[in-house]
Amino acid sequence: MGAIPTKNLVLYEIYVRNHGPHGTFADVEDDLPRIQAMGVDIIWFMPIHPIGQHRKKGTLGCPYSIADYRAINPEYGDKEDFRRLIQRAHQLGLKVMIDVVYNHTSYDSALVREHPEWFHQNTAGEPVSTVPEWSDVIDLKHPNPALSDYLIDTLKMWAVSGVDGFRCDVASLLPLNFWLQARQGVEQVKPGVIWLAESVHAGWVAQRRAAGLPTLSDGEIYRAFDLTYDYDIWPLWQATVRCKTPVARYVEMLRFQESIYPANAAKMRCVENHDQPRIMKLAPSRAQALAWTAFQAFNKGAFLIYSGQESGATHRPSLFDVDKIEWGNYALQPFITKLSQLKKDPAQCEGQFIPLESSPALQTAWSYPPGGLYGIFNVQAATGTTTVHLPDGYYQDLLHDQEARVQNGKIALPKDAAILRYHGNIQQPQPPFSYLLDYKFTEDTA
Repeated sequence: MGAIPTKNLVLYEIYVRNHGPHGTFADVEDDLPRIQAMGVDIIWFMPIHPIGQHRKKGTLGCPYSIADYRAINPEYGDKEDFRRLIQRAHQLGLKVMIDVVYNHTSYDSALVREHPEWFHQNTAGEPVSTVPEWSDVIDLKHPNPALSDYLIDTLKMWAVSGVDGFRCDVASLLPLNFWLQARQGVEQVKPGVIWLAESVHAGWVAQRRAAGLPTLSDGEIYRAFDLTYDYDIWPLWQATVRCKTPVARYVEMLRFQESIYPANAAKMRCVENHDQPRIMKLAPSRAQALAWTAFQAFNKGAFLIYSGQESGATHRPSLFDVDKIEWGNYALQPFITKLSQLKKDPAQCEGQFIPLESSPALQTAWSYPPGGLYGIFNVQAATGTTTVHLPDGYYQDLLHDQEARVQNGKIALPKDAAILRYHGNIQQPQPPFSYLLDYKFTEDTA
């Protein structure tokens, strides 16, 4: 197998301030071998730049309120410390991604002092945000050729310094032409940089458009990005995790995603991140949290691990203060490591993803003639047995390194999840009637 497909990448999100005991790049550097051993491909750093102090939130301010795009937050170290961290990551085979926040800056940023005309302004000529609840930032006004040149030159600077990827904050709020120009510009100085868009919730796209604020849909963003968030269906997924809506509805929306985006489009899947609740807090039980974690890693798309997830953390650290991750004994690290390793299985890299069943357990498969993977995810905490699309016999559960038996077409439901190796073909069952997806419509003529 050659290069890892984009949809099979494993990312690991780090907030330097709260990751290690001192909140420095050196702490992260010391932790890199452990992170790499989990099967991670890319470490994504939340913003590493100086934080604005005017109107800051909390005692230290939000990392997304950036004072200088071209500098390093002195809390973390200096540029030489970051260069050494990148070098160590590369030695371990890890790529380094940084956060790019080009929709807004802090009130006291270098840009607002030097170029106040680059910002949205109210009738009094004062810089403002188009999102009132973001009280510690002011919005850059796109499109603007001079602003674009400055920002793209900044991206080039970081790429030349060793950065391998950019996670672009609220990418939907910037013009598509800017992202296309940025990608082209970076490609000239460093080919192969990975682009991840924080695409926004579908409801927010509609809300902003209604207010006359141009906002990109995921379908548009794929023209410039390798990966997007799956926030388009995130609220439905959260409702499904909390058992507020049937699993079948979520599976239907996965099928819908498959039908409306480019054939090679890749989503980034996760169960938690710095903006969302920990899965151990969101899911009704620990077993269901593990089942959903296993499914999203098995799902079609890249997989994100949020630091602390491997310890089963329930607390999401504050963005605005020192709020350290409680690492404990890394209880879930073996489980997540196994999922990351399976992400590189030829079946997941080269096979076809097939949704199969939604109840009593969520079942999906990666069909691959030399040896496919069959996933059973007990996201509803059901007990007993379930019918499976596998011949009778004994199978190895690769997730838990134990044997599983299919008898009379049924298998005992796992406590959380099971991933089985199988051979042969699985016929994708006819899905339930869907008003969104079914191409047939028969009018009742009775």
